[in-house]
Parts: sequence; structure tokens; C-alpha cells
Amino acid sequence: MFRHKFLLTALLGITSQGFAQSSQPLDAARLQLHWEVVENHHEGKDEVLSAITLINKSKKPLPASGWQLYFNFDRPITPGSLPAHLVASHVNGDVYKLAPEAGFQQVLPGDSVRMEFLAGAWTINFTDAPSGFFIVWDQQPDKGYAIRDFSIRPSVLPKQLLSGPQDKTGVLTAADIYAQNAGIQDLAAEKLPKIFPTPTHYIENNNPFLLDKNTSIQADADFAAQASTLAAELGTLLGKAPAVGGSGSHVIALHKINAPHEAYTLNVTPGGISIGAGDEAGVFYGIQSLKNLIPAAYWKAVQKSIPIAGVTVSDTPRFAYRGFMLDVARNFHQKEEVERVLDVMALYKLNVFHFHLSDDEGWRLEIPGLPELTAIGGKRGYAPDPTDAPMLLPSYGSGPDTTQAAGSGYFSRADFIAILQYAKARHIRVIPEIEAPGHARAAVYSMTQRYRKLLAADDIAGAHKYLLADPDDQSIYHSVQFWNDNVINVALPSTYTFLEKVVDEIKAMYNEAGAELSSIHMGGDEVPAGVWQKSPACLALMQQDSLKSTQDLWYYFYGRVNKILQQRGLQLYGWEEVGMRKTTRMNGEDLNIPNPDFVNSRMHLVVWNNVIGGGAEDLAYRLANAGYKIVLGGVSNFYFDMAYTKTFAEPGYYWGGYVDVDKPFYFIPFNYYKNATVDAQNNPVGAETFLGKDGLTAYGASNIEGLEGLLWSENITSDKRLEYMLLPKLLALAERAWAPDPAWAQEADSTRRAQLYSEAWSVFANVLGKRELPRLDVYNKGYNYRIPPVGVSTVQGLTSANVQFPGLQIRYTTDGSTPTAKSSLYTSPLPANPRLQFKAFSSNGRTELENAPVKILPSPATPSVEGAPLP
Repeated sequence: MFRHKFLLTALLGITSQGFAQSSQPLDAARLQLHWEVVENHHEGKDEVLSAITLINKSKKPLPASGWQLYFNFDRPITPGSLPAHLVASHVNGDVYKLAPEAGFQQVLPGDSVRMEFLAGAWTINFTDAPSGFFIVWDQQPDKGYAIRDFSIRPSVLPKQLLSGPQDKTGVLTAADIYAQNAGIQDLAAEKLPKIFPTPTHYIENNNPFLLDKNTSIQADADFAAQASTLAAELGTLLGKAPAVGGSGSHVIALHKINAPHEAYTLNVTPGGISIGAGDEAGVFYGIQSLKNLIPAAYWKAVQKSIPIAGVTVSDTPRFAYRGFMLDVARNFHQKEEVERVLDVMALYKLNVFHFHLSDDEGWRLEIPGLPELTAIGGKRGYAPDPTDAPMLLPSYGSGPDTTQAAGSGYFSRADFIAILQYAKARHIRVIPEIEAPGHARAAVYSMTQRYRKLLAADDIAGAHKYLLADPDDQSIYHSVQFWNDNVINVALPSTYTFLEKVVDEIKAMYNEAGAELSSIHMGGDEVPAGVWQKSPACLALMQQDSLKSTQDLWYYFYGRVNKILQQRGLQLYGWEEVGMRKTTRMNGEDLNIPNPDFVNSRMHLVVWNNVIGGGAEDLAYRLANAGYKIVLGGVSNFYFDMAYTKTFAEPGYYWGGYVDVDKPFYFIPFNYYKNATVDAQNNPVGAETFLGKDGLTAYGASNIEGLEGLLWSENITSDKRLEYMLLPKLLALAERAWAPDPAWAQEADSTRRAQLYSEAWSVFANVLGKRELPRLDVYNKGYNYRIPPVGVSTVQGLTSANVQFPGLQIRYTTDGSTPTAKSSLYTSPLPANPRLQFKAFSSNGRTELENAPVKILPSPATPSVEGAPLP
């Protein structure tokens, strides 16, 4: 009987599938799409001409009408720029749809249609490509069919790869990489420091401690929990956890001493290991340093014994705030991956996790009593009417179905509590972020749908209780990401009822988790011009409170939000705009200044805008000098979603510059002008760029709380991509946030400073390549860190190769084939050969640019457009 039931179910499934396919004019899975850049700076304008080629690989023609092709694209498409009989229209945000008009010819089986169009700005790498293609048939308007056969033709010509005349540097070549790496010395592994980040005081001796089954752990009462955790970790190495509380001379001892918060001492001798600290955080960091002393090879399998290098260490962090921000709103990442991020943060002594939980494209935290926030705001997908759908629009390539993992998802209350507890155990403070008043479409739309539902049920009071948009607002605006309905209305009493509800529920979760909640980040960036100007509610409030302009509503909003948090014993964190006031010079020029009204109101600001060449390089220093508590998170050094390098196949954005590992490493917190070498387009800059810019005063320096790396997730749709963008940049952030101010940063003589920096960079690069990256190959079952490309140079008939992190393996082939982990190992220069190919490999056999999310076609042997390829 059960077998017959199974067969019937299978037959019904086949029948329904066949019916679904037959309801389409053709199977969308048989459509193929290519995209390519034709030309940047088209006709002398800041516009890019690109092309989508649609190929019909089905056995039926693509009809001349009756369909729309939806996709995501983060450039504004120029109206009317498509070929005749095709039109593209903007839906909202990054969502566009393309449709045929009268006169369009059907696309026969095996035939194709090329659709060129113009869009604003330019495109440099494959991340700029459109994504998330799906087709909707007029005869079946409720469903979208994903087109997954999509590929990108790489740009190879200067007009495809350069943004315009202002772009003076071409894409990075193998020869460029070789020259960049040339100053890195290959240092002997045994001479490298064995603790990372760099401790305050560190001395090695030649007397190791032998960790084995006879080792026990003793701990003062205050450190009992840390002793148990250490025993469990060592148990994975030895096959059996050391006894806690045992006696004898072969002991790891955790002692309570008089020491500052987070400081520790670590002494390793043949007779034992001693870690001293004044609090649990300090002893925890001492344990991380002890783990650092264990080479990566010992983590691969159970060991009988492990020699621990003899050291004497006294260590304390430079900055109290050592943070990392993860955006899970644009694209979602599950609890397990968040915990992996917390693990690697803890290993490298970072202590603040800034959790970006809401934005235009997603609300990712369950709030009891407001189920619409996640039932609607936590899902993305296609619906015929995007203004009245049970989910958000399909942004950032998430496609038509709500099942797409990165587009849809949220943390349940239980998930969030578990994350808080996980972070607490690793001495990481979690600062939740709820974006307001801009970047809030997920919340605004969800509460609008709630309003409509309750209004239809005649629950007038319930409908208005948490409403975030004025139904009569006729204001017209477009955000930076092209949303026209993403800003909370700050004049509605319900806005503050909503925020109080969210804050109270978040606070309750922290209480249940036993985690400290001291602050909430309330957003504050990128509110577009035009908001609130035609809102009856805002106009009435302005008249009631004698506010002169809609800009004054900004100060009104953050005054109220700050009061909500203060009443609950919380501090307000926000983006730098929260602490700015717009004013006008005597000559009529607009000017932003630090807002004196909020200086003494316990607001803390994360400053992201230090775009080199952008004009606001000194913004963080101006705000700190004015009295605001500042976290330095400048895009030019700490936005980890920026591409590592200027290369077509390298993922990531670049509007704020290219951020390789050296950018956070060479950052000088109290004078970052000193080491800024290139602008956002990679053009060299000199000291003249910073003429007239404010420097940091001694008082301002006292207001710098620390550093923060940030990873926005617009183009990060997988955990592997997350780890690729995060690592090893995170290690450079950890070094700069924890380690003492390096000698090269303090050196006044530029020649001597360059020499000291080169030496320090060589040590750092070797520590990563020979100690920390191999550790990340095995720690937590391995992380998908980025492996840099190989540099290649040919001089006088010999070809040499190098890599950014000595210790990574360079392998090569001589027949033009792609090297594998089994190819010949490069050890010395080779006879020049145009068919030589090189790749770098990790200790576990991974190589460069693996796990590409889209198919990038091989470069054409003969360019299809005029011009010569870049060298």
C-alpha cells in the first residue's frame, strides 16, 4: 500500500511538473544569458554601455510579446537607451524589468538577441554585473521563472576597464603584483614571533614546555570557567582533556593578579605554563596567545605531545574597542556562520561584534508581537504588485523565489539568544543595529502591510500603533540605492512606539541570554534629499515645534531616540551623520559641521567616510576634536567588502577604494593622512591632498575609542564569499587594534619610516603565510580565506614568481594548462616560456579565486570590439 502511495505521489509530481512547464511558452531553463561591458565613459559621459545577450536554446521561439525579464542592477539604467522595440523600467531599489514592445521580433530556437543599454557611472569588475534574472509570462503573471544559465564576458580593453580620463591606473597585472611583492623578505619560520597580534612585551627562550597527557590545569576560583574551556580545547589536540584541579609540576596555572581589564601575562617554562590576569577577559586572551604558540600542524590530528615554545609575555590591548561589523540584512547568513565569525574574532582578540540586523532589503530578527517584520521583511521574492506583496522585492540577485537562502531568512528569538551567549563566552560584546530613519524599507514596508491588514479588519488603533509611514505623504525622493519608500516618518508618534517596542524586546533577549546590553546602533546614514517635504504629519510637527526646515526633523528624531535609549540605561551608537549639522557659509555654500547639540549626550559615532580624495578625509578627526566618542571604520581602510585589487575577476565593490590586507595594516589611527598613498580610483596621492584638513588634537585622540572593520553583504551570497572577503583582512585589523603603536608610525623621517614599515610588513606577511593562514586551514575545520595571485616577472630570459604571503606554495605548469595542487612546486626562476602558468596554493590545496558565484567566460583570443588589450 505504501509503495503504491509513493508511486502515485511521484506520478502526480511528474504530472504537475509537466503542467507547469507546458503553461510556459517555452522552458525558461533553456534560456541563456551573457553580459559584457562595451565601453565606460561612453561618448565622454560618466555612463557605461553594456550588453545583455539572450540566447534561445529551447526548441520553441521566444515570443515577440507576452513576457518581462526581471533582474537586479546597481547602476541607474538610462531611459530610452535600449534598442528599438525594447524598454527597461525601474521597479524600485536595484530591481529592473525589461519587456518587448510592438515591433520586437520573436527569437527563434538557436538564435539570440543582443540588448545594449546605457547606465550611470561605470563598471570595473564582475561584481558590477546584473544578476538574479527571471522571466514572467503574461499568461502566468503570479510566478517568475529563474534563468540560471548566466555568464560574464571579461573586460580586456582599456575602454572596458578604465572608468574614464580621471582613472590613471590600469588593472593589476602579474608584473605589477611581482613588483608590489618584491620588498617582502622571505624570513625563516623559526625566527618569526609566535604570538599574534603583536604583544606589548615578548621574549623567547629556548626552553619549551611539553604538553601531553600528564598535563593538568589549575585555576583560581575566578577562572574556573576558563579552565574548563581550555581543558576542552586541549582535549581535541591530545585526545583527552587535561584534568582540571590536578596536582603536580606539569601544570598550566591560571592566576588572578592585579592587572588592567583585558591585560594578561604568559610565562612558558619547561616546568609549567602560567597565565595571569585581573579578570576573565584577560585570562581568555592569555589562552588565545597560548593557542597561538601551538603551530597549525598540531591541530590536524590528535597528538601524543606538543612542544610549547618558551616565552615571557606581558600584554595589553592598545584600543578598548576592537570591532567588526557584519551585515546580514542585504544578504542573510545563518547562525552557524555567525558563530564561525565570532570564533575567528575571538582567536585574534577582537571584542565587539556590530550586528547589522536591518536595512532596506531585509529585517533579520524576530520581534515578539511584530511577526510581520520577519514574515514579510525577512523574505524576498516576486509578486505581480510589488507595492502590495507578502514579501520584499527580489534584491541583489535573490531571484523570484522566497526559498533563496541569502535573500530570505532571519534569526529566531532563540537563535539570537544563542548567538549572544556564544559571543559572551568569547568576551565579545554584541552591539545590535536597527537602521533608522533611512535604510529602513524592510521595516517601513512590513509595518505598512500590518497597517493595511488591521485596517481591513476595522482595528483602527492597532493599525496605527506601529505605523512608520505617513499614508498621505507625497514626498518624492530616491536613496543612494534607488529606493523611493525606505525612510521612516519621524513625525508619527507610532514611529517611537515601534522603536520602544523593538528596543524593549532586544533588551529582554539580552537579559535572557545573560549578556550585557550597553548600547544600540540606530543607523543614521544616507537619508536622501526630498524626504518628509510633502508629509502632512511632518509639516504639522514643524509648525507645532517651530522647526524651520525638514532638516530640523533630523535633530528632533535623534533627540527622541537618544532619550528612549537613555531611559533604558543605554548609549546610542550611530553613523557619523548622527553627529552632523547642516549649515550654510556666509557665501551661501552648504557645509556640514559637528552638531554641538549632541556632543554631551553620550552619543558614539562610527565614522565610515574617509574616502581619499573625496573631501571628507578629516571628518573623523573633526568629530573627535568636537567631543564625540569615535570609532574609526573608514571605507578606505576598513570596508572589507571593497575588492582586494583592481582586477576584473576580483569580487567586491570599489567606490571607496581597493582594500587589500595592507590598507588596514598600514593605517595610523591618530594620523592616517601620513600613510595614505592612493585615492579611491587607485591614483597616487601626495601630501597636498590633505592640505587644510583638520588634524587630530590631543583632546580628540582621547575620544578615539577604537577601530572597526565592516563587511556589507550586497554581493556576498555565500559563506565562502563572506570568509573570502573577511580573511585575511581581519588579521590586519586585529594587529592594528591590539598591538602597540609601531615604530614606523612614530618615525618623523620619511625615509627611515619607509624602511621600518617595509621591515614590519615583511614580518607580518611571513607570520600570515607561515603561521596564521596554515592555522586557518585547520582551525574550526578551515576558513575560506583569500589566496592572493602570483606575481610574475621575466628578465633576461628567466621568469620569476612571488606571492604576497611567503609560505604559500607556488605551483606551475609549462604547457599552458592551469596548475593544480599536484603541479610542480616553484623554487627558483625558470626559463622564459609564454606557456608558463602559476598559481598559489594553501596548505590544504586551495587556490586563487575558487568558488566564483557566476561563470566568467575565457577572455576572447580576438577582441570583439576595437582597441588593444591591456598588457
